[in-house]
Amino acid sequence: MVGFGPADVPPSAAVKFVGAGAAACIADLFTFPLDTAKVRLQIQGEAKASVTSAVKYRGVFGTLITMVRTEGPRSLYSGLVAGLQRQMSFASVRIGLYDSVKQFYTKGSDHVGIGSRLLAGGTTGAMAVAFAQPTDVVKVRFQAQARAAGHARRYCGTIDAYKTIAKEEGIRGLWKGTAPNIARNAIVNCTELVTYDFIKDTLLRSTPLTDNLPCHFVSAFGAGLCTTVIASPVDVVKTRYMNATLGQYSGVLSCAAAMMTKEGPLAFYKGFMPSFLRLGSWNVVMFVTYEQLKRAMMTANCTNMLL
Repeated sequence: MVGFGPADVPPSAAVKFVGAGAAACIADLFTFPLDTAKVRLQIQGEAKASVTSAVKYRGVFGTLITMVRTEGPRSLYSGLVAGLQRQMSFASVRIGLYDSVKQFYTKGSDHVGIGSRLLAGGTTGAMAVAFAQPTDVVKVRFQAQARAAGHARRYCGTIDAYKTIAKEEGIRGLWKGTAPNIARNAIVNCTELVTYDFIKDTLLRSTPLTDNLPCHFVSAFGAGLCTTVIASPVDVVKTRYMNATLGQYSGVLSCAAAMMTKEGPLAFYKGFMPSFLRLGSWNVVMFVTYEQLKRAMMTANCTNMLL
């Protein structure tokens, strides 16, 4: 590696794995309130007697203000511990292993077609869900439960949530909604990573932009917009099904059918604006941080090797 700078040395799979998890956690810290608002808007309208359904949420900022007023500011970060656990295990796999799986499908070829990118994105997305689904279930349950005075909360803490779900619903309860979540994350991963990959490659080839912050920002914002438009319907069904009480829906299709029958097709785009604000901002923070972390870790590695 003599004569190569840190930016010229491709990061190892381990650097990408750790960097993706760390970057995703940083992004979650910044955008978690928007994710919580998205969940509250998505479950609004369910025929379920609860304090959450008794409160009427209107729009992204209206939801945030209502939650702070009725439940206190801490409610915006309800489920953060499970969220960080999810990102550290989930993003490390779906984002950190994307390039390695892409190289596996292309057998190391320099020419990477759209099919190989989609296949790699779908593969790592499905792998991540199979591994980290319990953390996602607990995160959604915490975000959905309201903290209003006089109303019993479903779970007292993160560990209690894991134990209670396993006790009341069985181990399968921790993997509830795996099918829609695999579908959602295969779509999200394919759209998000492939769009980011494609936009970044196009900008580097066709514009004066270099592999730096402005290029990363534009690519991440474009990926966030495309992902939200395509993945919102599956995301809403996933959230409703994962938050449902035992026996409320007979399956994923039953949940989707109930939404269509009772609330109409627009129900599948409930929480679209917070989804976009959250996913767009999350993508920008995550990808920019991820690129910088990869560069910083490679610089550290190169420095250690020279000493």
